[in-house]
Amino acid sequence: MTAKCVMVLGTTSGAGKSWLTTALCRYYGRRGLKVAPFKAQNMSNNARVVAAWPGATSDGVLDAEIGSAQYFQALAARAEPDVRMNPLLLKPERDTHSQVVLLGRVSTALSDMPWRERSSHVWPAIAQSLDALRAENDVVVMEGAGSPAEINLSSSDIVNMRVALHAQAACLLVTDIDRGGAFAHLYGTWVLLPKTERALIKGFVLNKFRGDAALLAPGPQMLQDLTGVPTVATLPMWWQHGLPEEDGLFDDRSRAPGAVRTTVAVIAYPRISNLDEFQPLKNIPGLRLQWVRSPSELAGLAPSDWIILPGSKNTSGDLAWLRSQALDHAVAAHAAGGGAVLGICGGLQMLGEALMDPHGIDGNAPGLGLLPLVSVFEAEKTVCRTVSRFQTALPAVTSPWQALDGVAVRGYEIHHGQTQTQAALLALGHQAHAVLANGLGWQNAMGNVMGIYLHGLFEDGAALQALFGSHLSAPVPTMESVFDGLADFVGAHFSPGVLDGLIA
Repeated sequence: MTAKCVMVLGTTSGAGKSWLTTALCRYYGRRGLKVAPFKAQNMSNNARVVAAWPGATSDGVLDAEIGSAQYFQALAARAEPDVRMNPLLLKPERDTHSQVVLLGRVSTALSDMPWRERSSHVWPAIAQSLDALRAENDVVVMEGAGSPAEINLSSSDIVNMRVALHAQAACLLVTDIDRGGAFAHLYGTWVLLPKTERALIKGFVLNKFRGDAALLAPGPQMLQDLTGVPTVATLPMWWQHGLPEEDGLFDDRSRAPGAVRTTVAVIAYPRISNLDEFQPLKNIPGLRLQWVRSPSELAGLAPSDWIILPGSKNTSGDLAWLRSQALDHAVAAHAAGGGAVLGICGGLQMLGEALMDPHGIDGNAPGLGLLPLVSVFEAEKTVCRTVSRFQTALPAVTSPWQALDGVAVRGYEIHHGQTQTQAALLALGHQAHAVLANGLGWQNAMGNVMGIYLHGLFEDGAALQALFGSHLSAPVPTMESVFDGLADFVGAHFSPGVLDGLIA
């Protein structure tokens, strides 16, 4: 096993592990090294479709799903994303239950298994994935989860120090100094680790710092005197680095330049999924991206403004929440007034007449009735990368989606539901115009309501240009420029020689 391993741990969730891991992937990749990311277990409803690891499945399936953070980390490393980079993905469906995805495939048995019992069943796949990446790369940049000092979970750990020990990784421990208590978080985490694990901590990182760095003294030196571990970086607060948010934490400080001409209001229900696909909208001049949880936030929308019902990991539950907030009436009123409404994946299912669940996957529910469709949840999940072409032109209809007509787009699908038009409703005169082939998208007769299964619409350059070309005075920043900016940032703020020393 040739790869040197660097691991980013955090004192808490949200400390900055994911973006720092992404930055290090590009930093080391720019040094001519072959780099891969790795996170043993990710808990997130933000997922991407990637290549399955050859040999990981026996049924010939080519596509699988991993957490979005590892997908972007692979791109930052200039590596082809594959399922080994995040062998275990937990997708929360309720407060007390998650769907377990092992090596890119849903495991009902693991999903039903108590939390602590899973570790012995999944560790072999995790270790095998990591060892394979180590054998193929010069550097593996690994990310922990939560905190490595969760002493109540240490006996069943499969994502933090067990991984670090297995790889003998050089570990960085990052903390969010903006929250306060940073030195206590760092020291408390370090002191709770056994000596063999402490020995792997090579540096502390203070993240999201605002103010005069000179005021930190003598804290870093005092901490080093107590632990023997130096503080190797103080990273300034950076609101607009351009990397999609990992855990659904929306940064309302992010605003594209220019006077607002269009508002895109995304309904932020409790089990929202794949919200990272909206990141490019933050960079469109004259466009305001708004996250909505109440009808009052939709007041004053013009018909030219959009409402988006995004993906959901619990469509029936989020639909019930939407009704409890009276957002169903607000969405219906916007649509009735000719306003643009777009449903993506679970949002498409909500726009239909009914959700039917014969296998107990998600739940039965009446839909919003804005499209004459019925969705049936199947036992097998559709997970694939997709290329399709829009057909949105309707006779004598001016549609907000007409700009997409004829545009070929690339995206991905992750869904249990299969959706089709309902014959009885069509017989009564209701209309649904297919906008994407193979049951991937529909549009109502007025043309203002559209539902699609395809994720990634706003990450496709041709679609962005078609929809927002009149807004664009300059190209939207690419992810390549974002990754390079992250690498420049860590290169400028880490102590000289530290990052190269971690892989020496």
